[in-house]
Amino acid sequence: MAGQNLKGIQRLNAAWNNSLAGLKACWIHEEAFRQEAILSIIGIPLAFYVGDTAVEKILLIGSLLMLMIIELLNSAIEATVDRIGLEHHELSGRAKDIGSAAVLFGTVLTALTWGLIIL
Repeated sequence: MAGQNLKGIQRLNAAWNNSLAGLKACWIHEEAFRQEAILSIIGIPLAFYVGDTAVEKILLIGSLLMLMIIELLNSAIEATVDRIGLEHHELSGRAKDIGSAAVLFGTVLTALTWGLIIL
């Protein structure tokens, strides 16, 4: 792989650029990621208004960021499975379903966090 031998600032710069490319790809190809990003753009500033304490604020913000992290990982799993082959295979379906279940749990965690703190 290109860039494996980079060190110091060059490695950090390459990692930064790879991360931005990943965010861009996910934004372009994944509707769920776009929805969660928009939710976070609204929710993160709102967390400063809704949360009374620093702990509440970090829980509100952290739950949104965790949901986006889970979605990024799920999207990576789906892209990898699709790269291997588009034909139906039990293990491919299982991998995608498990990734989807992770997003479901992240969504439930976010909703519970926001719901309990607001109430």
